[in-house]
Amino acid sequence: MLPWAGALGLFLLLLLWGAWAQLWQGAGARGSGLQLVCKPSALATHLETCCQSLRGFWAAPWAWRALPSLQSLASLAGPADSRVHFVRNHLQLHDQGLVALDWVVGPGPQPRRRVSGAGGAPVLLLVPNSFGKITRNVSKLCRLALLRGYRPVVFNRRGHNGCPLSTARLQAYGDAADLWEAIQYIRYRCPGAQLFAVGESTGAGLLFSYLGECGSSSSVTAAACISPILSPREWMEAGCPWLWQQLLLCYQKVWLSRFATVLAEAVRPGSVSGSRSLRELEEAVFCQAQSWDSYWERNDPLRDVDEVATPVLCICSRDDPVCGGAPPRELFETNPYLFLALAPGGGHCGFFRDGLCSSFWSHELLLDFFQATVDFLRAEKPSGQARRRGAPPAPGPGACGPDSCRPWGRGGPHGWQRSYTR
Repeated sequence: MLPWAGALGLFLLLLLWGAWAQLWQGAGARGSGLQLVCKPSALATHLETCCQSLRGFWAAPWAWRALPSLQSLASLAGPADSRVHFVRNHLQLHDQGLVALDWVVGPGPQPRRRVSGAGGAPVLLLVPNSFGKITRNVSKLCRLALLRGYRPVVFNRRGHNGCPLSTARLQAYGDAADLWEAIQYIRYRCPGAQLFAVGESTGAGLLFSYLGECGSSSSVTAAACISPILSPREWMEAGCPWLWQQLLLCYQKVWLSRFATVLAEAVRPGSVSGSRSLRELEEAVFCQAQSWDSYWERNDPLRDVDEVATPVLCICSRDDPVCGGAPPRELFETNPYLFLALAPGGGHCGFFRDGLCSSFWSHELLLDFFQATVDFLRAEKPSGQARRRGAPPAPGPGACGPDSCRPWGRGGPHGWQRSYTR
C-alpha cells in the first residue's frame, strides 16, 4: 500500500490535473447543457417530452465543478449513506461459488410508489464497479430508490464487499454467468415484480454483457449505466490516465492479497504484486490459460450489443478523468434501445446536484427515465394484449425463455435451497 505521503501527493496531483484540464477545455463546453444522444424514435420523443430531469440538474453553479477529479473521488471514495442498511443473501452458484445479494433496508418515512406493477414493489438491481467496494454513489442511489418505492438490491461479485471466495475463480470483466443466476433468484423471490438494473462504472460492462447475451429474455424492464466503461480493453491498454491507474492498481493489489491462498492454483505467484499496469494485472488473474485477444473475445461488453432489447440510459460527462470521455456516439445513434445523456461536467460518477455533500442529479434522472419508459410501454400495449417486451415472465425458478437464451446453467433449474441468509 502506498504510504500516506505518496497517497496525499497523488491526491493533490489529481486535483491540479483536473483543474488544468477543465480550464483548457474552456467555459464554452461547460455551458453547453445536458445533451441526449439517441436514434430518433417514438420512445426518444416521449423521453424528451416527459423526462423533466433531462434539463437543468447539472447547471447549479459551484466552485468544485472545475475539479472533476475531486468530484470523482468524493463519489467513489466518499463516506456511504449511514441511513442505508443491508440484509444479505449468499447465493451458491452451479460451480459452488458464492455471490452476495444485499437487500436494502433503512429507517425513514414510508416509501411512496412511483412505478406501478401487478407484482408488488419493483426491484432495482445495482451492479457496482468491479473493484469490490460499495461507493457513496451506490449507497445514495439505494437511499433514493427506497424512498421512491423500489426494492433496491446490490449484486456483489465473488470475493467482493465481504463475500467469501469459495472457488479459485474470480468473475471476469464481461462474464455475466453469475449475474444471470442472481437474476433468476431475484425473479424467483419476487415473482411478477418489475426488474430494473443500474450499472456503475466498470459494473456497466457486466450489465451490458448480460443484456446482450439474453436479448429480449433478459427480464429487465429498463436499465441505466452511470459513467460506463464500455471499451475496457482500450482503457486498460492506453486509455486510463496514469494517476488513476496507479490508485486503482494499488487498491486491486491490496484486495487480491486477501485471496492469495485461494487463488494460488490459478494465479502464478508474484504475478499480481509485480503488475505495473491494469492490463498486466488483468492478464495475471484471467489470462493464465488464454491469450489477451481470446480473453476479450469472450468478455468485451459490446460483443452482443446488437442483441440488446431493453431501453438503456447511459449517463456520462465530457470531463471524465478516469475513462477520458464518453462512449462513441455512433453506438447510440444507430441503436433505438440505447440513450446517452452527455453532461459537460460531473467527472466519473460524480454528478452532484449542488455540492460535494449534496444529492446526485444522475439518480433523479435514471429513476425518471425508468418511470417514463414504463409509461411509454404501458401506453403502447393496450390492456389484454401480450406482456410487453422486457417485463418479467411468469414466475418460477429457472424460467428464462427458450434454451437458446440460457447461455449458462443448462441442465435444469436451480434448487434455491442453496441460498442462505446471513
